[in-house]
Amino acid sequence: MFIQTEDTPNPQSMKFLPGRAVLGADADGRPALGMDFPNAESAAASPLAATLFDVDGVTGVYLGADFITVTKAEATAWQHIKPALLGAIADHLAAGLPALGAGAAPTGKPATSLDDYEGEDREVVEQIIELIDTRVRPAVAQDGGDIVFKHYEPRTGVVFLSLHGSCSGCPSSTMTLKAGIENMLKHYVPEVVKVEAVA
Repeated sequence: MFIQTEDTPNPQSMKFLPGRAVLGADADGRPALGMDFPNAESAAASPLAATLFDVDGVTGVYLGADFITVTKAEATAWQHIKPALLGAIADHLAAGLPALGAGAAPTGKPATSLDDYEGEDREVVEQIIELIDTRVRPAVAQDGGDIVFKHYEPRTGVVFLSLHGSCSGCPSSTMTLKAGIENMLKHYVPEVVKVEAVA
C-alpha cells in the first residue's frame, strides 16, 4: 500500500493520504465529519488512532474522510517517527480493521442545532453552515485539518468555530480564522460581526 504524506501549515502535524476512505462519506454523501483525538485516552473510540498513539512522540490524531493527520511532540523529529506511522497505517488498513470502534461519533458536531434558531436567525445560521461546508472545510482539509460550526449568537453577531487536526494549535490558524473565514462570512452574511475559535 502506498501512503502519500503532505506537510501542513502546522510544523508539528503531517497529513497521511492512504488513497482510500478513512471515515468515508456521511449519509448525505458529503465527506464525513472528522474525528479528533487530542490524547491517547480519547483514542479508545478508534482502533486506528490508538495504534498511532502507540508510536512514541505522537500527541494527537485526526481522522478525516480520506486522510489522517498526526500531530507530534515538538521535541520529536518527523524522520524518527514517520516510518513507524506509515507502517502502522498501512498494516491497519491492509488488515481491513475499522478506523472507528462501534458507537464512536464524530467530534465535529455543532454545539447547537438548526432547531435552536428561529426565523431570520435560522436563515443566517443556514447560510453560515453552507459557506463553511462548501468553502472552508474543503480548503482546510487540503492542509490536514477541519473547521466546524459550533454556535452563532444573534445578539452579538459572533460565530463560534471549532478547529481540528492540523488547524488545532497551528501558528497560522488565527490568521486563517480572522483574515480568511471572518472576512468571507462578513462579506456574504452581513449579520456576522466576528469569528471566534472554541474547543
